[in-house]
Amino acid sequence: MTRTLWVHPFNGIAGDMMLGALVDSGADASMIRSDLGSLGVPGWSIKTEQVFRNGIGAINLTVDADEGHVHRTAGDIIELVEQADLPPRVVERATRVFRALADAEGHVHRVDPSTVHFHEVGGIDAIIDVVGSCLALEQLAVDHIVVAPVAMGQGIAKSAHGLIPNPAPATVRLLEGVPVRGLDVRVELTTPTGAALVVALADAFGPMPPMSITSSGFGAGDNELDEHPNVLHVVLGDAAPSVSAGDQLTVLEANVDDLSGEYLAHAIQQLLDHGALDAWLTPIQMKHERPAATVHALIHPSDAEAIGAVLLHETGSIGFRAYGVERAATERSTDRVDVGGSEIRIKVTAHTNKAEFADVVAAAKALGRPAWRIAREAEAQWSADNPSSSEGRDSPSQRVP
Repeated sequence: MTRTLWVHPFNGIAGDMMLGALVDSGADASMIRSDLGSLGVPGWSIKTEQVFRNGIGAINLTVDADEGHVHRTAGDIIELVEQADLPPRVVERATRVFRALADAEGHVHRVDPSTVHFHEVGGIDAIIDVVGSCLALEQLAVDHIVVAPVAMGQGIAKSAHGLIPNPAPATVRLLEGVPVRGLDVRVELTTPTGAALVVALADAFGPMPPMSITSSGFGAGDNELDEHPNVLHVVLGDAAPSVSAGDQLTVLEANVDDLSGEYLAHAIQQLLDHGALDAWLTPIQMKHERPAATVHALIHPSDAEAIGAVLLHETGSIGFRAYGVERAATERSTDRVDVGGSEIRIKVTAHTNKAEFADVVAAAKALGRPAWRIAREAEAQWSADNPSSSEGRDSPSQRVP
């Protein structure tokens, strides 16, 4: 299963809201406190409180710190994180967030990111919010994060530099290329820390992906707004096993009515030889009731020009159609078995194990046996060698009479 988190910042996002929402969805606040102790920074505490925002129950998480207003550079913070006793993915995610913040602040203030001195986001409360959120993600075993459009307010906000536009310039910089939406609210709905969590950790942006929901939670902001529930919504779930969606590919196709089957077969082989992921024919009927075929090629978009030229060259067509498709590919691996001294590759997925046909044919010729028997024996042998992995898998050759 791929554990997926959908983040729904319909009223914005801040670091404390993210951590609160993850705790509300099942992360253990006590464990997070304990793990955060390895940062080696004294004088802080975390408080979680059940509150209501416009009738919605949420966790309001606050960090109390005694160190006062401390300015730290990105390097200072990253060093704290890297020296702490934290899981590797927590370290990697947290440092990504702080590097994104440094890049944005450096751009706004026209200085090198390595020399940026953080103000609000350099305080221990922001460090706890970011590292704590990454610890919560690890506790919840989140592998994939999808974020819905991020809401932002308007007007003027206070900062260490005085009055600045709302949303803050660093927030706007961070969210370049990210789907956003503005609300007629004169409150800072999305903070730089919240924006950095989005851009550094999101794997995709959009609506809730297909998954089986396991839990959800709300993290509350400090302000109570009249018309908008000031909460961040997160939804946790499991995606379909061993399937990765979102592979953007292109299909090229041309209708051909003046080539015989031999030349069409050659065209298909040429498309495959030149890098097409798949190629096939569809019987059609064209004008004047002529029998014809559509030649299709599934390709990476970057190969469109080169493989399109092969399609035109081999079919004699004066043009072709191209359109995008999204592929969901089952994860697979390759194993090998021995049948009568011939090596047979076995393609293995979560649902099936299948003998490689080219190997089966070669073995059938060498042994003088029917190809379907070779395939059946190879798949049965793999299943016998991998009993725990074979449960629930289908062997295609078992359907052969």
